[in-house]
Amino acid sequence: MSKILNMVAVGDAVSYEEKGTWVYLVTSAGAYVVYLVIILGRLQGTPVAEVSYASVLLWTTLASIVASIAGRTLVETARPSDSRRRDVRDKEIYRFGEYASRWCIVAGAAAGFFMALAKVDYFWIANAIYLGFVLWAVVGSAIKLVAYRRGLSPSS
Repeated sequence: MSKILNMVAVGDAVSYEEKGTWVYLVTSAGAYVVYLVIILGRLQGTPVAEVSYASVLLWTTLASIVASIAGRTLVETARPSDSRRRDVRDKEIYRFGEYASRWCIVAGAAAGFFMALAKVDYFWIANAIYLGFVLWAVVGSAIKLVAYRRGLSPSS
């Protein structure tokens, strides 16, 4: 675990795409934590079917997008990259991370589908799908960041 936390050593060159991945990871996870805090606060003494979640879900998703754009701009302004162009390594890492993490979206969609068939409350369906998207963003970003630091194996 300590290797993961110390992946970016002082003096290491961090590519434009890697910086963007860090920002995306932080903003996606942060927005979901905010969403959970607000929803869990609303669940105190309120039945799930009566909890107003849709506006919070939409606002935290929108805030995550805006924060990701603003964060990437701020990071690039503070420490500009040598180039903003994707090289072959960036493209391969992006593809690898997307392929490996897409199963989170599939799982979230499948969970939502089967919950809808079972006529589960909309609250749970929406949250299962949202969790799938958040896991896709977080897991995909983590996989990409590890690949930036450790490289891709020849078999991938």
